[in-house]
Amino acid sequence: MTPDELKALVRSVPDFPKPGILFRDITTLIGHGAGFAASVALLADRAAAAGAQAIAGMEARGFIFGAAAAARLSIPFIPVRKPGKLPVPVLAIDYALEYGTDTLEVDPGAITAGENIVIIDDLIATGGTALAAAQLLRQAGAQVGHALFVIDLPDLGGADKLRDQDIAVSAIMDFPGH
Repeated sequence: MTPDELKALVRSVPDFPKPGILFRDITTLIGHGAGFAASVALLADRAAAAGAQAIAGMEARGFIFGAAAAARLSIPFIPVRKPGKLPVPVLAIDYALEYGTDTLEVDPGAITAGENIVIIDDLIATGGTALAAAQLLRQAGAQVGHALFVIDLPDLGGADKLRDQDIAVSAIMDFPGH
């Protein structure tokens, strides 16, 4: 399937989570077998081209696409978790959200020093979560030079923030506006 065909599978939900927001819902994309498979294949191909030795995905939708792409490439998947979900000592980072702060955690034992880790998530908006994940992975010793997304919302500037941190960004599709 082409990126345009995949884009047609993404549902747009007006006024969610608040009035004036047009939410891009990937539920309809992952619910379409051929569309989901094509999305994973595109992400896996791009990760392979970036020399990925492992893929990291952020909870929760980054797990869906990241784990599937890692399995397709037969390389490790590293979950970047919300607080309190990992049963071992973790590395953690606090980061700013549009309406507050949050924390991400990773098991440092899951990362080999110098390992080339590609980040995969469903969507890049303001870039806060992806930037935090990259910083956390780098703190753990990883090389993070690429981030892949199903959807980019370019008007929100997240991809540019990643590029400012020497992270190449690629998305299957974009939706101008928000």
